[in-house]
Amino acid sequence: MANFLKMTIFSIAVVAAFALYANHGIPVIVPAAPPVEEKLDLGSMTMDQFVALGERVVQGKGTCMLCHNALGGRAPLLENFGSVTEKRLADPRYEGEATDVESYLRESMVEPSAFVVAGFGKAGSGDTESPMPDVSGGSIGLGEAEIAAVIAYLQDASGLDITVEIPSDAAPAEEAAEGEAREAFETPEEIIAEFACGACHKIGAEEGEVGPDLRKIGDHLDRAALRLAILDPNAKIAKGFEPDAMPPDYGTQLYASELEILIDYLAGLK
Repeated sequence: MANFLKMTIFSIAVVAAFALYANHGIPVIVPAAPPVEEKLDLGSMTMDQFVALGERVVQGKGTCMLCHNALGGRAPLLENFGSVTEKRLADPRYEGEATDVESYLRESMVEPSAFVVAGFGKAGSGDTESPMPDVSGGSIGLGEAEIAAVIAYLQDASGLDITVEIPSDAAPAEEAAEGEAREAFETPEEIIAEFACGACHKIGAEEGEVGPDLRKIGDHLDRAALRLAILDPNAKIAKGFEPDAMPPDYGTQLYASELEILIDYLAGLK
């Protein structure tokens, strides 16, 4: 009887400890609504304000500086592009339709594979395919006004005349209703495509080289380590890679169900 009581007390203690940990020890993942355009009053915006909007997009929502920086050499620098645009447009490898700096910048953001600067293409593509996603779609999702603002900012930062005009016929973007949620993705392929994982990692058919090779990651990291790497990528940096290369906010972008789907998929890559 005494042993039975001991086992009962022990079982209750284990269940209570597990419940306590489940409710307070596991980080709560609160998904955010998908990125939306900043609410803009384009009709009263000055060019200086428009340029400032472009800078905010470059430094923030556009995630441009994760790759376009001198630290990692992952993408061409955004300086002095005015002096190289003519040469790039005349390159035999150029397959786009741009004719000047403005149209080249726009094209490079929405059709990045129209021309890939030598040395910055996906591995094995012969610099014919860019690892950069279309910024107007996916997890970045820049609107037309934001793309135009980025062009204005880059022209201004490079000392060029600003040729882009502030859109006058674009309706102000509507903020997502508070608490409004997007539909959750149900497959790892959808998640990987939406968040452009292949732009930085080798995963599936993608050949990114910015981050660690994930094709056999399940041999090296368990589920807990995979979860930490996604939610807090700077907690442990893989050998040979730099900190701050991976966005730190996937914990708010991913739904809890999506996180578990992704972890299941990665854990199975062996």
